[in-house]
Amino acid sequence: MALAAAGRFPLARRRLSGASRSADRLGEQAIFYGRALGSVPRAAVRYKRETLRLVAEISMGSGALAVIGGTVVIVGFLTLFAGGTIAVQGFSSLGNIGVEALTGFFAAFINVRIAAPVIAGIGLAATIGAGSTAQLGAMRVSEEIDALESMAIPSIPYLVSTRVLAGMVAIVPLYSLAVIASFMASRFATVIIYGQSPGVYDHYFDTFLIPTDILWSFAQAIVMAFAVMLIHTYYGYTASGGPVGVGVAVGNAVRASLIAVVTVTLLISLAIYGSSGNFNLSG
Repeated sequence: MALAAAGRFPLARRRLSGASRSADRLGEQAIFYGRALGSVPRAAVRYKRETLRLVAEISMGSGALAVIGGTVVIVGFLTLFAGGTIAVQGFSSLGNIGVEALTGFFAAFINVRIAAPVIAGIGLAATIGAGSTAQLGAMRVSEEIDALESMAIPSIPYLVSTRVLAGMVAIVPLYSLAVIASFMASRFATVIIYGQSPGVYDHYFDTFLIPTDILWSFAQAIVMAFAVMLIHTYYGYTASGGPVGVGVAVGNAVRASLIAVVTVTLLISLAIYGSSGNFNLSG
């Protein structure tokens, strides 16, 4: 009867089979993430040199990417132009209602809470994350990971946990650069291009720049980097199908990490600032 039912309802069978495969993949990812996190102390103790090498590679890049400064320059330029765009849009929009003096508030509020974390997360996914997926995927399809295992070198601590740890170390100076670049771009666009008084801009910027917001912004960036590194290392470590499979793994990892970046932003915003944004403007 079961075979007859399966033959009569092929669409339902395919949907159930797809749901079962999705649940299996989620379980595999959860196990992989648990093993990677559990191996971080071992990677910090036994593979210090590899971790330091990865920190330098993540920050300054390697090969052709090193010519333009690696992730440091890419994230810096992304947030630089994002901060300038915020100033341009903020000054124009606020000028329509005669309160362009509040552009400093706009820059302090949007840069810290939304723009800098999200843009930095996208930059990390496109540089650090995609590079890690491609490296691990190439090692997997060329059987280098299997060779490490045959030499009694645990592949997850040596290849995965070291990259996660390096990402956590590199994200703090990288994000510091990103925040500074966004602040500088917003001030330059408002004061130099639009000609607003530096005192007016600095007054509203300093008034609405809350130190705790900056701390939460750094926490948000760290969580993003953590999620990005775990997702990309998983897809690279489990890649298959030759060079084409590595390309597919990079694409899947980038999509998943971008969703994770936006999800982290939403959840942290709701958890810290609430649905009202924890902000009131009157007068």
